[in-house]
Amino acid sequence: MRHLVTGGSGFLGSLIAQYLLEQGESVRVLDVLDDPKRSKDIEFVKCDILDRAGVAVSMKGIDVVHHNVALVPLTKSAGRFWDVNVIGSEIAAEEAIRAGVSAFIHMSSSAIFGIPEHCPITRETVPNPAEIYGRAKWEGERRVTALCDAAKIPLIVIRPRTILGDHRLGIFKILFDWINENRNVYVIGSGDVKFQFVHAKDLMDAYMLALKVQQPGAYNVGTNRFGTLREVLEATIRHAGRSGKVVSLPETLSINTLRALDWLHLSPLAPWHYLTYHKAFHFDVSPTEALGWTPKYSNDEMFFEGYDWFIANRDQIVGAGGSVHKSAIKEGVLHLLRRLS
Repeated sequence: MRHLVTGGSGFLGSLIAQYLLEQGESVRVLDVLDDPKRSKDIEFVKCDILDRAGVAVSMKGIDVVHHNVALVPLTKSAGRFWDVNVIGSEIAAEEAIRAGVSAFIHMSSSAIFGIPEHCPITRETVPNPAEIYGRAKWEGERRVTALCDAAKIPLIVIRPRTILGDHRLGIFKILFDWINENRNVYVIGSGDVKFQFVHAKDLMDAYMLALKVQQPGAYNVGTNRFGTLREVLEATIRHAGRSGKVVSLPETLSINTLRALDWLHLSPLAPWHYLTYHKAFHFDVSPTEALGWTPKYSNDEMFFEGYDWFIANRDQIVGAGGSVHKSAIKEGVLHLLRRLS
């Protein structure tokens, strides 16, 4: 089959493209940047998702679209979130339908659920995004769903928990740096809340299985082995053989301070981070497991692997660029907290 991966140079998109290639599939990626590590056997199309004509050309001859283009919270893109995550998704779905693709896979986000009142989040939980990124992702999902339903195109929507895996940097680069330097790691509140992550490989296995068994629908995807946020951070510090501690910060003061620093452009943390990371957040993954899917990674295992990869590649990471989740982002004012830790 011939696959198009939009956003195929990003952290997840590049892994999906390589995964498909290794399965013997024909792969084309669409992105505004090329991945310097892209295999020569993966076709690259340089195109902005808002360029309808370019998107239409990229869809020619495609069987399955994997739509991953999105501006993520760390970009702090304000109105651009709506342009790319809503209008861009709409364009991708419309042109895929015109091209007669056999299936469309839309990468949504757990941010559509905002600050959940109850966990686990199930298929019946009504999305209620809490900030601008989540609202854009929810509207993008709604528009893609309406278009594919009307055209009777099989649609798989994936709502992943926070994703880890090789080459995952962004905010995790800061975390792993601090752990490696024996700095304290800070959580808002106690950190004693159940908090779920997902490994990129498990995520891909889940939605490729849904595609294989022809079970379209929306899937909330996370590991089935997880504990609290404090537990996984403490376990990673022990795994690293470092001496830092997990330190609690007062909720209200921390959130208001981070909101002010965000407004002043002094902190890398976006509303999605400081409004939700002190709250319990985990999915009921039984509908995905019912397909025959079993995640291979626990919270601890994916953090350990991510930290080990970071240490092994630290020299090459300095100055790394490209997509935000594959980049070494700047700490901003958090650098001062790091020095005091």
